[in-house]
Amino acid sequence: MENVNKYRLNDKEIETIVREAFGQAYISVSELTDGWANMAYSIVLGDGRKTVLKIAPSADKLVMRYEKNMMRTEVEAMRLVADTPGLPVPRVYAYDAACSIIPAEYFFMEYVEGTAMNKIRDSLSLEEREAIARELGGYSRSINAYKNSFFGSLQPEGRRKDNWSEAFEGMMADVLADGKDAGVELPVSYTEIEKEVLRYRELLGVVKEASLIHWDLWDGNVFVHEGRISGLIDFERAFWGDPLSEFYFGRFAKSTLGTFCEGYGINGLTESEQRRRVLYDFYLDLIMAIECTYRQYESKDHIKWAYENFAEGYKQLQAL
Repeated sequence: MENVNKYRLNDKEIETIVREAFGQAYISVSELTDGWANMAYSIVLGDGRKTVLKIAPSADKLVMRYEKNMMRTEVEAMRLVADTPGLPVPRVYAYDAACSIIPAEYFFMEYVEGTAMNKIRDSLSLEEREAIARELGGYSRSINAYKNSFFGSLQPEGRRKDNWSEAFEGMMADVLADGKDAGVELPVSYTEIEKEVLRYRELLGVVKEASLIHWDLWDGNVFVHEGRISGLIDFERAFWGDPLSEFYFGRFAKSTLGTFCEGYGINGLTESEQRRRVLYDFYLDLIMAIECTYRQYESKDHIKWAYENFAEGYKQLQAL
């Protein structure tokens, strides 16, 4: 998705940072255009190896509160789960947070064979889609198996709380503050949204244990090769929270919820869990509407969809 925050490199910059990381030149480079926030390139090194270079927005770009230090979060989360047996998360080869070569953070990671699920979903049979959802459920459980003593950000300077209710309310408050700061007009008032969210505080109180949450495992971040999941990418929005926050528990993946839950090792969602999930869906709906202003997306169709989707999410929230 094209947006103003992406930091494109020239050939000289790519040559310099490739040599810094690998001590060699590169043979070829191609831009990966599917990312929504960061810039990414597929690179073939001089020794024939493939790698992916990912570049964060430069420090002068305006980003939402939850997007600050995203690259550091991504690298930390990927390294945290790197030793999980069988978990198809690419290895991080090199990470530069100093911005000494280019005015943006970047890292190189292992190249993933395969195609993003969102590109091939329509060509797959129901059985193939369900098999992948079942496999993803198992992988999601493996990620969520990492536990922590607090909820919230992986970063010390980020929002952290001792309980999930306060952590999630703070996450929601940050997004609303982003909207206010940027003058984003939503179909309902910010005050109304804040009151509506607080009505369901007790739903979050039952979550007592903080799990590592990928949060962004939608089909675009799930790579498939020869019928199996070959890679899980984009850990940049990871946090410590409720496993029900994971994307495939939500309404956008409703058609395969049953098989995802089977792979995860649970027998569907209870009524209370379904209600809690509506809150998490709305959190995503809110972000997708407000980020349109921050990223200045070129696609008018996407902007229209984001606001229509927000209206639908708010309606479901009110119906809880």
